[in-house]
Amino acid sequence: MATEQESGDTVRERTRTGPYISFIRWMESLTETQFAYFLLTPALLLLLVIAVYPLIQTFGYSLYADQLTGTARLGQFVGIENYVALFSGARDFALPSAFLPGLSSSFPFVTGIYSSALMVTLVFTAFSVLFETIIGFAQALILDQDFRGRRWVRVAIIIPWAVPIVIQGMIWFLMFQPNIGFLIGTQENPAILNTLGLSFTPLRNTSDSLFLIIVADVWKTTAFMALLILAGLQSIDRSLYDVARVAGASKWQQFKMITFPLILPTVLVAMLFRTIAAMRVYGIIETMAGCTTVPSLSCLVVTTFNNSMYGTSATVAFVTAGLIGIVVSVYIVKFADAEGGF
Repeated sequence: MATEQESGDTVRERTRTGPYISFIRWMESLTETQFAYFLLTPALLLLLVIAVYPLIQTFGYSLYADQLTGTARLGQFVGIENYVALFSGARDFALPSAFLPGLSSSFPFVTGIYSSALMVTLVFTAFSVLFETIIGFAQALILDQDFRGRRWVRVAIIIPWAVPIVIQGMIWFLMFQPNIGFLIGTQENPAILNTLGLSFTPLRNTSDSLFLIIVADVWKTTAFMALLILAGLQSIDRSLYDVARVAGASKWQQFKMITFPLILPTVLVAMLFRTIAAMRVYGIIETMAGCTTVPSLSCLVVTTFNNSMYGTSATVAFVTAGLIGIVVSVYIVKFADAEGGF
């Protein structure tokens, strides 16, 4: 009797109809790969709305003239003329800083680096990500050890990361003011940083300001790298180290053969996140030294937009997005896939 009742329930279940039942059966017919893409569909749609569409719209704006495009009228379609003017240096006369170094001036290439938005951004990105990765890796290795007070050390490392960018910038700005800060002296009483080569007004000098901004960014964001790398370290199977110790491996051999290969994908992901953020740097520059002293690509976008140069602003913004896309592709193709990351 029970078997007949169960058989009848099964038949009725199979004969049920309706949109909900059809949807459930459709999902059950999907393969694992198809089901994974189905679950990712809401995120992809959200990405399309908040990222892809604005990017396409920005590219569209970059094809129109602003008031500085020769004989073209404001808002007139000019195609890629803005890009040609930007990369050839023809637009430099109207920009707060050059896009490329030394194209439209008589100064040598090296001299033009500090006045070029592209080169300032690349220099900032390279050095900040490099030192954040090295110091963050060292901090993660220390925090991965079992010692007394480890919890409080972790909290202390996170504190700089929790400081808002504007407050951080003001703190560092005041630290290096000649009449206020304690790190910069005077002509009569130079401080230790003056003896190391910094001028008495470092935040008015492009090279000194860029150096201090990199230091400030490393101070704040190293904790981010340390936390990501620490999460990767704690995911490593500890039994691997037990086997290595039994085999007589030294600490360096354990790091070289176990820790580094297994943590490398996590390090690459952390570097990718920081590289993307560093190439969009704006807040720390504006609050510490100002965009006129240390130009960056984001500074160039904001300044041109505020000056109603909408076509130029959109052009620089789209070029910046393209550079970030190239960097992401290099990480994925050259590093992450080769090491089994991502």
